Amino acid sequence: MDGALSRTENTEVNSWIKFGMRLGVSAAVHPFEYSKTLIQLGYEPIAAIPSTSWTGKPILKLPNIFQYTGHIKRIDGFYGCYRGLAPKLVGSVVAMVVSERVVEKLGLNSLEESKDDTDMSEEDEYAQFKLHLKHDIVMAVSGIVASHPFHVISVRMMAQFIGRETLYRSIAGSIAEIWKTEGIGGFFAGLVPKLLAEVACLVLTSSTIYILNKYLIKDKLTRQYNSGMMQFGYSSLLYPMLVVSTCSAVSGSRLMAGQPPIMPVYANWVDCWNDLQARKELKRGGSLLWRSQIKRSPSISTGFVPLPTIARYQ
Repeated sequence: MDGALSRTENTEVNSWIKFGMRLGVSAAVHPFEYSKTLIQLGYEPIAAIPSTSWTGKPILKLPNIFQYTGHIKRIDGFYGCYRGLAPKLVGSVVAMVVSERVVEKLGLNSLEESKDDTDMSEEDEYAQFKLHLKHDIVMAVSGIVASHPFHVISVRMMAQFIGRETLYRSIAGSIAEIWKTEGIGGFFAGLVPKLLAEVACLVLTSSTIYILNKYLIKDKLTRQYNSGMMQFGYSSLLYPMLVVSTCSAVSGSRLMAGQPPIMPVYANWVDCWNDLQARKELKRGGSLLWRSQIKRSPSISTGFVPLPTIARYQ
């Protein structure tokens, strides 16, 4: 009994150590996530320069993620590159705690791993697959819903770089601002497309891996690489939903980045999707090292390059 209890405690400690390491990595790469968020919002403060594509076609080359982050550092300094990090980390902790509690309440926290898959019948393999998938979906959904208010705050803190506002300076002040201007709904702006993207990626990745491992791939090392490749592929396919989520989280707020002429006030996330799709901008930020635009957008005196064809919303 004591041995089993000790193993459980060690497992919990190890999971928290791994979680702490993930938080550290998240903090380290936050400046690049910051830049990616602004790119998803359509903010291009550095003018594109004439260049050529791999096929020799003339294009306008935009700054890569490193140049973009360097621009933020020049404007706001080193610590300015970490705007929005605090609510992001708090949201990660909230997601971890809430998802574990929900899984525990539903009795999904005691998944037994089989030592050798070859000893399992097809029925057992399928039952284990469904149990793991259910566990992962519950973890993902509960964590995303619980942490989304902090995600909205983090995105809006970063979006302030565009209009140089100070409406979202602290977590407490940000909560008061959203509650006063938008009510409870403001805390969950952009939640639906984010949930759809995460759950769809999880289901598609798990199902594809299960089918491939069952019928085609038997080597364990190949299975490990296959898992990463499948997740990357489906994440790329569903990336437009994350762009819509980011834009929806800012649209309609009092920030300059969320109001015309910079961004339309979208009725809902579907309206946002349709608008970005019509302008072929659902992939904004999908490529971070090689970025280009087909048409040169007019710039204004602030150095901000407004979203194209936005005049029709004025």
